[in-house]
Amino acid sequence: MSEAKVTILGCGSAKPTRTTSPSGQLVEIADKSFLVDCGEGVQITMQKLGVRTGRLYNIFISHLHGDHCFGLIGLLSTLAMLKRTQPMHIYAHPDLERLLTPLLEYHCSDRLYDIIFHPINPRKHEVIFSDRTVSVETIPLKHGVPTCGFLFKETRRKKNDDGSFDHVTRKRYAYCSDTMYSEKIVPIIEGVETLYHESTFLTEMAERSKAVMHSTAADAATIALKAKVGKLILGHYSSRTEDHSLFLAEAKPIFDNTILAEENDVIAF
Repeated sequence: MSEAKVTILGCGSAKPTRTTSPSGQLVEIADKSFLVDCGEGVQITMQKLGVRTGRLYNIFISHLHGDHCFGLIGLLSTLAMLKRTQPMHIYAHPDLERLLTPLLEYHCSDRLYDIIFHPINPRKHEVIFSDRTVSVETIPLKHGVPTCGFLFKETRRKKNDDGSFDHVTRKRYAYCSDTMYSEKIVPIIEGVETLYHESTFLTEMAERSKAVMHSTAADAATIALKAKVGKLILGHYSSRTEDHSLFLAEAKPIFDNTILAEENDVIAF
């Protein structure tokens, strides 16, 4: 079985910069690939890294702010041009289907593949995807629009002495998209091997962070500490702060095993 890893396709916030594109990650676990958020430019990064879109069947969108979904119509259009035939499953707030359908009818009416929308309730913690080896749960977050993160779990079947089987969790990866500080997520992500938590601002902009319902690097580190996670990845950096090392300097005194998400990074978990 291949290594569990996440590829950073975009790590910036709403405004693209010379070094950061808006949010997007490719989560690879149990020999499966999952796209998480699809900001503007994500498919360009995928092309540069040689990501095999033919292995991609499931896309998870955390919320409908543009920097997390504006790249989706471009990606779906490209797949149509490539004559894709396998269905694509999209898990998102129900409004996404309403917003995308006219664009798909206009730009991709001749596509050969089905797009299957799975409406989710971002305010509810529940399993939204499950097969024999992977499950995905929502993580309700606190933001200006309905928003959730996603908890990926790799499981395997273990045979008991009586011949029955139990599912044993092997790897877990938590993706916490845009959110202000909220300890309500701690029980859901407790003990995960790797946590990605947005860190849009530095503490010097804490009031601004609260006003727009985002987190600081210190907020993210505090959540990681309380949840007793193995590793913390910071990201979703404000374009106001070009030196990303400042986020790391703020977080590490609180939670030492913290790293920065940078575009094109591949991080094992």
